[in-house]
Amino acid sequence: MEVEVKLQLPDATAHQKLSALLSPFHKKTHLQENAFFDGPNQELSSRRLVLRLRFYDNDTHCVISLKGKSVIVDGIARAEEEEEEFDPSLGRACLGEPWRLTRSNSQLVQRIVDEFALSDFVYLGGFRNVRAVHEWDGLVLEVDETRFGFGTSYEVECETAEPERAREMLEGLLKENAVPYTYSTVSKFAVFRSGKLPE
Repeated sequence: MEVEVKLQLPDATAHQKLSALLSPFHKKTHLQENAFFDGPNQELSSRRLVLRLRFYDNDTHCVISLKGKSVIVDGIARAEEEEEEFDPSLGRACLGEPWRLTRSNSQLVQRIVDEFALSDFVYLGGFRNVRAVHEWDGLVLEVDETRFGFGTSYEVECETAEPERAREMLEGLLKENAVPYTYSTVSKFAVFRSGKLPE
């Protein structure tokens, strides 16, 4: 189970203000590209499952993951998640020829193929994300600038075993420094599928 605090930032100004505030605690920045797949008859999405390939930093690294039953309440997101390392060059090939997923040696993919009797996959598209990682007051904060085909959104996330405490700390930081925010209500994948930025 993945548990995250997810707070939406309204615009680039708020994103820049938070980034400047956290700059002394910056550890690294990742360039991420997220690509999504389903079965030809929506075998995964009909069960609220999301299959994602995530490429890092110009294909130096790639991870395949299956997320399920994602729920976001009061800025706290919970989802079942499994992930594995995946060969970046094979991942790139799968974008043009999704059937290659079924021929991969990924145990996660093979389990999906067997469980849902999939003979093929469909590439749904995706989006890019610039993720700045900061270590602040015992928390790892990820400040995201997510570039969809229809616009850019901004969010701060914190994966934690104590989400209520982390949310309280993060909200305190934002309020003390007059950084506007709201609770995120949907995942980035849901935003991507809707074709419009969250209100």
